[in-house]
Amino acid sequence: MPPKPVKPWTDVRDTLHGFVDGFPASLPDGRQLLLPIRVLPGDGAAAVASLIINQASFAVEDALAEAMAALVRPHAPEVIVGVPTLGIPLANNVARRLGHNRMVALGTSRKFWYRDDLSAPMSSITSPGQQKTIFLDPRSLPLLAGRRVAVVDDVISSGTSMAAVQTLLQGAGVEPAVIAAAMLQGDRWRAGLAPWHDRMVAPLASPRLARTAAGRWVASD
Repeated sequence: MPPKPVKPWTDVRDTLHGFVDGFPASLPDGRQLLLPIRVLPGDGAAAVASLIINQASFAVEDALAEAMAALVRPHAPEVIVGVPTLGIPLANNVARRLGHNRMVALGTSRKFWYRDDLSAPMSSITSPGQQKTIFLDPRSLPLLAGRRVAVVDDVISSGTSMAAVQTLLQGAGVEPAVIAAAMLQGDRWRAGLAPWHDRMVAPLASPRLARTAAGRWVASD
């Protein structure tokens, strides 16, 4: 018998005993997305709820993009900037829902015409020990100059990746009107992104998780 398809939307609720395999993250409309729990490198005592947008169904991506568009719309962005890698499909989706005819994608693969002054070093929680460089194509500068910009990413956790994006954009003379993520993961991003707290929006939020003596997971921040 073939396996039953996984239903991403669930009404699982938090319990006093913690979580086992998944964390139910709630959308603004009340639906919950059951996210797998990923143990972080180290002693196995910490974990996060994982959202990998290119492993989600189109229905989940569309629901997240619609919720993000609703949060971004009051800021009246004229251009959507997508953060690689997994922020780009969401940025595309959000831009379309806002009626835009294009978006601007940042990149981590250097093209021969890229410039050092339009780049910044970047690292992320999901790729520990791997140093990347994020680039803005100089041909995109006219699309951003003097425009209200919304930056879109999939997940903001430590905040280091988004801080690198802000360094890059500031070097290009761009100050975002709003920063949108599908999910804010824990609170550790707050320190590195303090100047932009009032411009951060996300339909999902999940805490950092700690393992209990019983082997379950509970919120730690």
